[in-house]
Amino acid sequence: MFRRTVLKALGAVSLVAGLGVGAAAAADQVSVQLDYVVRGNHAMFFVAKEKGYFAENGIEVTDIRKGSGSPDAMRLVANGNAQFGFGDLPTLAVARSQGVPVVALVAVNQRSPLAFLSLAKTLKLEKPEDLKGVNIGIHAAGSTYIFFKAFLAANGMSESDVKMSTVSPPYESYLLLGRVQAVPGYVDAEVPELEAKAGGPGSLSVMLGADFGYDVYGSGMFTAEATIKDNPDLVRRFTAAYLKAFADVIKDPVGAAAIVAKAVPEYAAKQDVLVKQIEADIKYTFTSPETEKHGLGWMTEATWQKTIDVLTAQGAIKTPIEASAAFTDEFLIKVE
Repeated sequence: MFRRTVLKALGAVSLVAGLGVGAAAAADQVSVQLDYVVRGNHAMFFVAKEKGYFAENGIEVTDIRKGSGSPDAMRLVANGNAQFGFGDLPTLAVARSQGVPVVALVAVNQRSPLAFLSLAKTLKLEKPEDLKGVNIGIHAAGSTYIFFKAFLAANGMSESDVKMSTVSPPYESYLLLGRVQAVPGYVDAEVPELEAKAGGPGSLSVMLGADFGYDVYGSGMFTAEATIKDNPDLVRRFTAAYLKAFADVIKDPVGAAAIVAKAVPEYAAKQDVLVKQIEADIKYTFTSPETEKHGLGWMTEATWQKTIDVLTAQGAIKTPIEASAAFTDEFLIKVE
C-alpha cells in the first residue's frame, strides 16, 4: 500500500542536505520510458537532463525512449526495462487492477486532456450525442481506447451508437485523409499537431472529455513498486529533479521546447508545435486548487478514488483496487 504522506520540514532539509552527497558519489544510471512519441508534456525529462538537475541529484539518465502506448510503458517499467515512465494515469489504474505493479509519483495533468476531435468543416462536436452514427478511428490498445469506452458509458451511449474503424498510430492521419470522421486524442498533443496540418487554429472541433463526465487525472510520471521498496532514495532524488524542471517548463515553454528540439533532432522544425502543446497544458491541465496549495504534481486519495470509480462504473476496471495502491505523494516537494 502506498498511502500519502506529507514531508516534514526536517525531512525536506535532510533531502536538500543529501543532494550534494548523492551528486559526489557515482551517479545512478536510469532510463525513462515514454508512452508515445515525444510531446510537450514530456519536456520535464529533457529539461532536467539538459540543465543538470538529474546530475545534481546524483543521477545519469542514459536514455529517454519513445513508446507505443501507456500500457506498454507500464509493463516495461514494471519489468525493470526502465526505472521511470510517463503515461496516462487512468490507464495506470487499469494496469494495477490487472496486476501490473506500477505506482504514480507525479500527476502532471491534473485534469484529463483527452477529447474527441474532428475537422470543423465536416463535423461539429458540441455534445456527446453528436458522435452518434459517426465513424470514429480507434486504436484498440491504449489510453485513447479506455477513454473512448468510458466516455460513451458516462454519457449513456455504447459502441453500437457509433461506427468504429480500427486504425494504427499515427491514427490522426486517418482523420486528415477523411477516412474517419473523428478520433479520440489529447488537446495537449494531437490538437497542435493536427491544427498545424489542417489549417491552423479553429480548423478542429474539440469536445473535451472532462466537460462531459470523464473527470479523472490525465498523464503522469511513475515507477515500479519494487523501485520504491528497494531504492526510495533514488525515487526521491529523481522526483526532486523532475519537479524542478516541471516548474521551469511552466515558466518558459519556449525555452523548454528548444531543449526538447535539441535532444530530439526531428523536432528542430516543429518547436512551435511543442510550444503550443505545453501552452495548452498550462491553460487546461498542469494546475489545480490542490497544486496551488501543495505544489505541482500533487495527488489526493479522493481524486484517485474518483478516477477508479469512473473506470469501474464504466467497465474499464473489472477487479477492484485500493486507491492508495495506485499512487504516493511521499516523494513530492513544493517547488517555487
